[in-house]
Amino acid sequence: MIKHDVLIVGSGLAGMRSALEVCKDLDVGLLSKVYPSRSHSGAAQGGIAAALGNSEDDSWEEHMFDTVKGGDYLNDQDAVEIYCQAAPRVIYELEHFGCVFSRTADGKIAQRSFGGHSKPRACFSADRTGHAILHALHEQVLKNAKSIKIYSEWYMHQLVVVEGRCCGVVVSNVRTGEVEVIHAKAVIFATGGYGRVYKITTNAFASTADGALAAFHAGVPLEDTEFVQFHPSGLYRQGILFSEAARGEGAYLLNGNGDRFMEEYAPSRMELAPRDIVARAEQSEIDAGRGVNGEACIHLDLRHLGEARIMERLPQIRQLGIDFIGVDCVNEPLPIQPSAHYSMGGIPTDMHGQVVVDADNTPMAGFFAAGECACVSVHGANRLGTNSLLEATVFGERTGRRALEYARSAEFAAFNEGHEKARVLKQIEEIFQRDGTESYNDIRNEMKEVMMEKCGVFRDADNLKSCIATIQGLQERHTKGRVTDKGRLFNTELYEIIELGNMLKMAEIIATTALARQESRGGHYRTDFPKRDDQEFLKHSLVYQSEDGMEIKSKKVIVTKYQPKERTY
Repeated sequence: MIKHDVLIVGSGLAGMRSALEVCKDLDVGLLSKVYPSRSHSGAAQGGIAAALGNSEDDSWEEHMFDTVKGGDYLNDQDAVEIYCQAAPRVIYELEHFGCVFSRTADGKIAQRSFGGHSKPRACFSADRTGHAILHALHEQVLKNAKSIKIYSEWYMHQLVVVEGRCCGVVVSNVRTGEVEVIHAKAVIFATGGYGRVYKITTNAFASTADGALAAFHAGVPLEDTEFVQFHPSGLYRQGILFSEAARGEGAYLLNGNGDRFMEEYAPSRMELAPRDIVARAEQSEIDAGRGVNGEACIHLDLRHLGEARIMERLPQIRQLGIDFIGVDCVNEPLPIQPSAHYSMGGIPTDMHGQVVVDADNTPMAGFFAAGECACVSVHGANRLGTNSLLEATVFGERTGRRALEYARSAEFAAFNEGHEKARVLKQIEEIFQRDGTESYNDIRNEMKEVMMEKCGVFRDADNLKSCIATIQGLQERHTKGRVTDKGRLFNTELYEIIELGNMLKMAEIIATTALARQESRGGHYRTDFPKRDDQEFLKHSLVYQSEDGMEIKSKKVIVTKYQPKERTY
């Protein structure tokens, strides 16, 4: 039997920051399906937001307003206030943990402009900021190895919930294939997003909605899943991220005619408008036939910045262009397109990371979540760049602290370990016994295609209904797949099949909630309902599993300082 006072699933920024908080007093298990330093947090490039005011006057209030406006007023403002107030302290704490930030000439932490932010407040480590923070936190976790046990390359299948209380998880050791139950007084999910449901995405292969679906199947609703952010600068056809830092440093966006088209869409902010606006502008140019050379892409032009500045501030972007498409951005513009990037929705939590199960914020005892898999709703309908690393760190800390408080006084719950394990073993055996003719790879590719085409930057009722029908057909085909590897040791095919099942369900949830929200707000744009409708839809959506499929309910948006008004840039 494996036991930990607190088990954390996910080893990115939110998971490791939670672990550092809990390990002060209790025994921690940190479980990850990849090696911790390979977590997707490391792919974040451009920066982490904080109103340090190093380069010009700034305040947490301005940061808060920019965040609420950027989120199209769907943010819960009480959470945003706490989050923005905490930001400067968090930056200095990360620095003391060993994160090396880029510096100004007088030695202060350098800050640059980012889309939707009214002041330069993106603290950065060249264009490898997530990587720098992830490794600094990983070092701190290793420093506390006596109280943090890392389960690297273990897969989480499902939660164990007894009488409404979460008391463990069922997992597999990927290397051996052994199914185990881990008992815990408290479980924290920090499992990341679900961008892999789309064909063109900046997300790592691990972003397959495992945590969100485990919560969903345990009776927890998912909040605001219709809001998926498309990053404006994913590499054409591949989605590999070219950081918004490029535009923060002054790069231009050019259409096929060589025009800086953002003047037509956001004249005051141009390339530094929020991501949802820039992504829609790019897609509009492409749809109007003004893509580069008739292709579905536009150009990211850094040439005027010069080699010295590019190598100082944006070395990774240059290297990615050279390595993946043979284009050196010093001499040529980079072809880019909108790419699925970030999940604003997820597992609903309160401001302390406590998972809640309804509109009244009724908690599920023992269950917590932080980072991209969670929805504390600091981002609302659209996340500003550099706010995600901050969310993972701020709420990773807060969630770890609350889980620590809970677990100090909680006892290990008794449950039938064999019964919980049997449910997962039955699922695995059923997959192995399939003797179908369907290709899982074909199913995966068709899912990604239909989500990109019919539930992407622009949406409408007909396309969403067609998308849902296609996804449901793919779910049926998924039960008739053909398994080629029936071994137990390091069977990555098995876990990819399970992940595909999660993604198919997540795709259906995204499209279903997108169909129900008959307005345009933030990252969710309905061409058949192009206006924001505060009268009917200034509310969070909560989607539940039901006998008839899915049930959508609503939850109040918390408005404190800033009343909704027209969002212009």
